Amino acid sequence: MQKPFFYSKRIVTSGLIALGMLLASPVLAQNELQYVGELGFSVGGAQYFGDLNTGGALNTIKPTVGIFYRKYLNDYIGVRAHFRVSQLGYSDVYNTNEFQRRRNLSFNSQVYELDLQGDFNFFRFEPGSYRYRFSPYFTGGVGLFHFNPYAYLDGQRYDLQPLRTEGQGSAQYPDRKPYGLVSYAFLLGGGFKYNISRSVNIGLELLYRFTQTDYLDDVSKTYAGAALFPPKPNGENTVAYLLQDRSYATGDPIGVAGRQRGNSRDKDQFVSLEFTISILFTSYRCKF
Repeated sequence: MQKPFFYSKRIVTSGLIALGMLLASPVLAQNELQYVGELGFSVGGAQYFGDLNTGGALNTIKPTVGIFYRKYLNDYIGVRAHFRVSQLGYSDVYNTNEFQRRRNLSFNSQVYELDLQGDFNFFRFEPGSYRYRFSPYFTGGVGLFHFNPYAYLDGQRYDLQPLRTEGQGSAQYPDRKPYGLVSYAFLLGGGFKYNISRSVNIGLELLYRFTQTDYLDDVSKTYAGAALFPPKPNGENTVAYLLQDRSYATGDPIGVAGRQRGNSRDKDQFVSLEFTISILFTSYRCKF
């Protein structure tokens, strides 16, 4: 005898299959691949501006490298922690101003910098998409950095901060305190990024630092005067004396006490231009 089409076992089996499809379908629909962050590297050049480079010249660009992690909040906004190591430096030999050329000061410094930045895309940026794979962006934030200016004398390196070349900490200049080697900066910049595959981004970023120190270059105020740096017992000049006023190498010394040595009204600054490459991290997230 032929069984009816609506046989009970057939109904139960069909119901179980339908229920399974209904349960599985929302799981598949509610989970999608999303980009949550990226680990990247940066390399480029950095330029110092300050008491030695008052004209904004770009003639002593030195290397900078970094590593960063960016967390995506959505297709337009991300937050980033970026660690950088930069070399900065300048010399009065590059200046055409007569006073600056005669002043004959110079410095170099290794800068270790940890920045917290917010990135804001102008366009929707969606890695893996052909339509939303490129965007210019604005970035800003704050950075904490360590610096240590030094100079060379007769081929030997000397750290400048311990020499107190502007009379810091002396009784003659009680208002001049020894400066610290850790400071902070406000960051402002921009760039563009391009997604070349589902897992790799490349970019180019220009970032300007408005530092809160005037001693990146160990130059800020006026000359302390030669009397503040007496000779050694054997009559030889001290390293501090020879580095606080190096105009003796270009003519008669000009480092009279109270004469301008730098410009304390403006803080030092520096800028970097970096190429970036980063690897993207993904996760499955609930869409609804």
